[in-house]
Amino acid sequence: MNYFWNLLKNVDKFLAILPVFFAAFSIIMIASTANQGQFVFSSSVKTQITAYCIGFAAMIVVLFIDYHFYLSIEKILYAASILFLLSVHIPSLGHSEYGGARWINLGFTTFQPSELVKISMVLLSAMYISRNRDSLKEFKGVALSFLYAVPFIVIVLLEDLGSAVVMGFAWVVMVFFAGINYKLFAELSAATAFLIPVVYRFLSGTQKDRIDAFLNPDNLLLPGNWQVWQSKIAIGSGGLFGKGLFAGTQKKLEFLPVQKSDFIFSVIAEELGLLGGALLILLYTVFLYRILKIAINAKDLYGALVSMGFIGMFLFQIFENIAMTMGIMPVTGVTLPFISYGGSSILSCMVAVGLVLNIGIRNKIINFS
Repeated sequence: MNYFWNLLKNVDKFLAILPVFFAAFSIIMIASTANQGQFVFSSSVKTQITAYCIGFAAMIVVLFIDYHFYLSIEKILYAASILFLLSVHIPSLGHSEYGGARWINLGFTTFQPSELVKISMVLLSAMYISRNRDSLKEFKGVALSFLYAVPFIVIVLLEDLGSAVVMGFAWVVMVFFAGINYKLFAELSAATAFLIPVVYRFLSGTQKDRIDAFLNPDNLLLPGNWQVWQSKIAIGSGGLFGKGLFAGTQKKLEFLPVQKSDFIFSVIAEELGLLGGALLILLYTVFLYRILKIAINAKDLYGALVSMGFIGMFLFQIFENIAMTMGIMPVTGVTLPFISYGGSSILSCMVAVGLVLNIGIRNKIINFS
């Protein structure tokens, strides 16, 4: 008991408490999408509360398991992650929605494996990069590091472009932090840009449609453009102070698509205005800053890379989700961390926070007597 108490005393309390604010904010905004003009315990609200209860429990469990433990199960974690991703293709278990087989059907609910595999991918990539840091000065070392992460990215890319890009961005942040040769990084970035048309050819029809719609935003006949147009109207109509909580009209008239998850920021901006949206972004900024402090003070490169990987994961998801509601980025189905409706996303976010807090605890000298 004394061991656990000593651990808790050294937790980054500010980082630990931020998810509580996110949870409250998320539940209120999801309640607003019920369109009843007041807070109601809709089925979505109950599901989100349940997801957060499970998420906080998972965060606490992860908090007490030394993050170095995962080094001892690297091969098992690698294989299990790939098998977990492939499970969506098992007949009667896999569940297709929004143009892709991304979920597994658990009977009482569905679960998106890629959300948890984002976590394992960051852990595994951090393990590999920390062992091979010196090789990042050469093309071969960077290529091998990327190939280590490729199985996750490619499998996810086949069904979920957004999650694949999140994983790729997390990897970029980690190798950049580990000290990749900047000239080499610029050359690889240029090469990647040239490969985009090649990758495009292998995307699914739905993924291509979303990219085509983004490149032709004025064509409302293309799939997704009408929804993005309505989202921009909602955000713009909110003005500085918003129309008031539970009083959004674009939302109430159901012009906004996927209000609870993909486009929840549009609901926030319409009802709480620019100030409400800015406040949420400020909280995200503080959240990422606290993780960055833990990364900088980490006692080993592995811990620092895990923290930086999660910064990359959260940063891209925040930017992509908000930007796609404004038409600045393609619609990819990436959720707004901690806020969007969805148990898989909430669990992934809370486990990530637990791991970062775990690293932060072990940055400090703890008396276990």
